Amino acid sequence: MNITDISFKATGFFSKTVADYLDETESLKPFYNRFPNLENFKDQIEEKSKSSNNSVEQRKRLVSVLEKQYQNIEASGETVKNIQSLLKENTFTITTGHQLNLFTGPLYFLYKIISAINLCEDLTVSYPEQNFVPVYWMASEDHDFDEINYFNFNQKKVQWNSEEIGGVGRFSTEGLEGVFKEFSKHLGNSRNAIHLKELFTEGYLNHNNLADATRYIANELFKDYGLVIIDADDALLKKELVPFVKKDLFEQISYKEVTKTIENLQNDYKIQVNPREINLFYLINGLRERIILKDDVYTVNNTKITFTKNEIETELQKYPERFSPNVIMRPLYQEVILPNLCYIGGGGELAYWFELKNYFDAVEVTFPILLLRNSVQVISEKQSGKLAKLNVSTEELFVKQHDLITKKVQEVSEIKVDFTKQKDVLQEQFNTLKEVAKKTDASFIGAVNAQERKQIKGLENLEKRLQRAEKRKQKELVEAITLVQNELLPNQSLEERQRNFSEYYLEYGEEFISILKNNLKPLDLNFTVLTL
Repeated sequence: MNITDISFKATGFFSKTVADYLDETESLKPFYNRFPNLENFKDQIEEKSKSSNNSVEQRKRLVSVLEKQYQNIEASGETVKNIQSLLKENTFTITTGHQLNLFTGPLYFLYKIISAINLCEDLTVSYPEQNFVPVYWMASEDHDFDEINYFNFNQKKVQWNSEEIGGVGRFSTEGLEGVFKEFSKHLGNSRNAIHLKELFTEGYLNHNNLADATRYIANELFKDYGLVIIDADDALLKKELVPFVKKDLFEQISYKEVTKTIENLQNDYKIQVNPREINLFYLINGLRERIILKDDVYTVNNTKITFTKNEIETELQKYPERFSPNVIMRPLYQEVILPNLCYIGGGGELAYWFELKNYFDAVEVTFPILLLRNSVQVISEKQSGKLAKLNVSTEELFVKQHDLITKKVQEVSEIKVDFTKQKDVLQEQFNTLKEVAKKTDASFIGAVNAQERKQIKGLENLEKRLQRAEKRKQKELVEAITLVQNELLPNQSLEERQRNFSEYYLEYGEEFISILKNNLKPLDLNFTVLTL
C-alpha cells in the first residue's frame, strides 16, 4: 500500500471557492468563523459552551430522541457510550450530513463519515478534558427522490422506482426486492459478496422506510467507531426550532441576511444557492411543498392548504414537525439541536455554508468550523504499474484527457509539435507592420489585424493537424492512456462521485473501511491517492 497526497487544486476538480478557503484567502474570511486547525477548536469549544442553545434540557431531549431511534438497532457499546455522553456539558459533536442515497450512493459517503470519526479522535488527543462524538445527519426530509434513487456499480446504474412523494425518509421500502435481485446478479458468491447481499436485504427488505433502512446500513458499516446517526424529522427536536421558524415566517430574516451576504460574496465567488422569502416547507406524509406568503396569506405550494398569520402560528405550536427547513435553514436546525463544533462537507456544501454566516449572527447561533471532507482516489497496484510504464505521474492523472494525451505524445515524439516560436516570430513581424501602418496610413491597421489573425489561425491549424498525425503514429500510447484514465476517472470525473463503495467492498471487504480509517487525515487538507 502506498499513499500520495496532492493539493485539491492540483486535481482540477475543485472550485475557486474551495481553493481560496484552503489557502485562507482574505476575501473569503468574512464568510466563516474559524479555519479548521487544531488550535482553533479551543475557541470554538469555549464559544459553543457559552451558547444559549447548549442547555441541559436540550441535551436530555437530544439523548431521549436518539435512544428512541436506536431502539431497534444493534448499537455498539461505543455508540451507546457516545449517546449517553451527550448528556454531559463537556461533550461536543462533529457532524457530517448526507442524503439517503440508495445503498449509500457515491463512494464519498464513506469519506465524509470517516472524516468525522477521525477528527473526533484527533480532538480527543488534543483536548482530553472534552468528549467528541461523530454524528451522521440523515437528510430524511429531502424530497429530491431522483437524486437518491440509484447507485452505480461497475458503471451500470442500479435504480429504484417509486411513485411516493414527500420527505424521502418516510418512503416505504416496498419495491426494493426487485432492485436487490438485479443487483445481486452482478455480485457473485464470494464471502464479501454474501456480506453485501446481507447488508442490502437486512437494510431494505427488513425495514419499512428509507430512514430506518439507511440508519441500519450506516450503523453496520461504522458502529465499531462509535458513529451516532440522527434523523431530525422528529416533533420533539423540531420544538427547539420553533422560535427560528417564527422569525422566518413573520420577519423573513434568513432571506434578508443571506441576500445581504450574497451581494458581497458574489463579487468573487459563484453563488451556490439563493434564498427564498420563506425558507421552509410544509411536511406531512406524501407532501413536502414550499410555504409561500402572498397578500398576508400563507399558502402551501401546489395545494389548497392556506393559513392566516394566527393560524400558521397555531399550526407551528401544535405540529412543529410539519415545518421542514430548506437548504438555507437546515444548517441552522443542525446547530440549534446539536452541541456541534464542526460541519464536514464537500465543496458544494461549504460554498452554501459561506452564505449563512451573517444569518447565524443575526439569530445568535454559533457558526461551526467548516471542514472540507477527505477525498480519495483509489488505484490498484496493477493500475499504478500501467501509469508508471506510461510515465504518467499522480498529478498528471487528473489532467484533462486531451491535454494529457497531447503532452505524453509530445514527450515521446521525434519531432516537436509546438509552433510557439513560429507564432512569436509572426507576432513580431505584424507588430512591425502595425507601427509602419500608424505612420503611413492608419486605415491600413484593420487589414493588418485581419491578416495577422488569418496567419496565426493557419499556424494553429497546421499545429493541430501535426498533433493528430503524431497521435495516429502513437496509437498504442494514446489507447493505453485513454484506457487507464477512464478506469480511474469514470466519465472523466472523480471516482468518488461515480462509484459505490460496494465495488471496493467486494474486493477488500471490511478491510477497505479499516484502510481508509487508518490513513485519512481530516485536518491535513489534501487530496489522497491510495494505492492498494
